[in-house]
Amino acid sequence: MNELELTLAINDYDHTRDLVTGKVRVEGVRLRTLELSPPEINGRFSLYREWDVSEFGLGKYLAQRAAGDDSVVAIPVFPARSFRHASIYVAADSPLTALPDLAGTRVGIPEWAQTAVTYVRGLMVREHALDLASIAWHQAGVSQPGRTEKVAVRLPDGVHVTPHPERTLEQLLFAGEVDALITAQPPDAFVARDPRIRRLYADPPAAEEASYRATGIYPIMHTIAFRRPVLEAHPWLAIELWKGFEAAKRRSQERMLDAMMQRTPLPWATAAAEQARGLFGDDFFPYGIEPNRVTLDAVLDFAHDQGVATRRLTVEELFWPTTHRALRS
Repeated sequence: MNELELTLAINDYDHTRDLVTGKVRVEGVRLRTLELSPPEINGRFSLYREWDVSEFGLGKYLAQRAAGDDSVVAIPVFPARSFRHASIYVAADSPLTALPDLAGTRVGIPEWAQTAVTYVRGLMVREHALDLASIAWHQAGVSQPGRTEKVAVRLPDGVHVTPHPERTLEQLLFAGEVDALITAQPPDAFVARDPRIRRLYADPPAAEEASYRATGIYPIMHTIAFRRPVLEAHPWLAIELWKGFEAAKRRSQERMLDAMMQRTPLPWATAAAEQARGLFGDDFFPYGIEPNRVTLDAVLDFAHDQGVATRRLTVEELFWPTTHRALRS
């Protein structure tokens, strides 16, 4: 049988590497991969649909689907997921130490529809009953000016966002014009260990674990999306590519749990993997629909309530129909 040529764009992850390198094969597919950064992937796939299948920001996908754009369709594979209490930054001398403290403050964001920001705002409301309209929102590039919103959003009543196209969030924070930043991309100053900036939480993992235990939400940042004509012509691809991603992820988890031969240059990496397995179960990075329904329902609520999605989508609407039946477990 002739193999179908398929081009995939994805970031460099250990849990997808065996698929990218060909150690894991997709039945009936000759896979060509492009390893690019998530911002480049999101921008190019969102605007130009340059390749057949792509890692894609969940927030942008929800916004497009809710607006009636079904030119891309996802499968329930989530290559990037991350708790986000560590994604909130304040000035080093700030009195703020936790999410409830952000009530009535000035908060900088790179985009209203950024998935990480959507989750943090959702937890502000769900866990802490904060009023988003009580916060003065400011939008700018994190460390480089010129960033703009990539999708149309409909802000909730009473919420206002002030854009700063010629400035950065770092500049606004250091000038005392905002009190906190929420951003998936760490500010350059933080990465450089600038003493003027710190994380809001002194112990983000502890706050994130407490949030997970309270809500069951394990935030999903990205999914895998096809150009719709590709799946319409080859509907079997949805399940076969899911199988490939699942096999590559399982191999990665086995490497992490290999106590005899630590595979990553990180002290206590195996212990961290064992701790994750104790909290989340044997598959501590699950794909599929049902293992992620609590998180997916939550982000659909958050996106609609915050005006990222113009209507409240259902979980089943997000994914190619054959995955509803095959990937329930």
